[in-house]
Amino acid sequence: MQSDERRPFMAGRELVRHLRDLGNVHAPATILSTVLERIGHSDAYAPVETPIGSVFVAYNDVGISAVMRAASSTEFEQAFRARFARPIRQVGELPASLARVLHQHLRDKARPLLRVDLRGLSVFARAVLLKVREIPRGEGRSYAWVAQEIGHPKAVRAVGAVLRRNPLPLVIPCHRVWRSDGRVGEYVFSREAKRAVLAAEEVDVEALEQLAASGIRYYGSATTHIYCFPTCRNARRITARHRVPLRSTAAAAALGYRPCSVCRPVEAA
Repeated sequence: MQSDERRPFMAGRELVRHLRDLGNVHAPATILSTVLERIGHSDAYAPVETPIGSVFVAYNDVGISAVMRAASSTEFEQAFRARFARPIRQVGELPASLARVLHQHLRDKARPLLRVDLRGLSVFARAVLLKVREIPRGEGRSYAWVAQEIGHPKAVRAVGAVLRRNPLPLVIPCHRVWRSDGRVGEYVFSREAKRAVLAAEEVDVEALEQLAASGIRYYGSATTHIYCFPTCRNARRITARHRVPLRSTAAAAALGYRPCSVCRPVEAA
């Protein structure tokens, strides 16, 4: 049995032995990238299937940071690093919880909260993207509407510039923002992709283009005397016999119509 005097000495020797053993321990190769992801200074990514085919989705602990199309993972990584100046690594698939919420979001099931990483963007750009995020599935608003809603009614072109650089298309639905003349316009992934995404949301793009070509911008209700964007949920409730085509907000006002409180139709300033 050890004497009381020798116990601290033996315990010290045991501690030194364990500390020496730590010299043989090697951290996993992925520990640096994992730590960086947790603090938002690095990202991981995986391919995800969407209504317009496969896209690459990047994420970190802040939220989803990028949605891009690319011909290969190498091309995506180069584009990501060039734009965000952060390291990124490929994983086999998104974390299960993130994948579930993302797919629910794309299908608009219960509108789940999907965290996004908009760091590095200007205050104006963040305002634009967060406002666009509010547009419901299957509905459309104009660039002028976005500018008006964020308190910059004359910044229609600037809104368009932000949406052309949207880092999170599909997640932040810039495909639901159209030209002020009613045409669906361009899209970060291509005009054809925009039409495909809208079709997946049951938007009749051809009918909208025909309305735009005829100069019709809004629908009014002869019973409520309220007018809306044609895709507004309230506009879709107007029966054909009570639907009043309108060319401008001024024409609507002249007939005594007031704007819908849901879609809040506006024209470019």
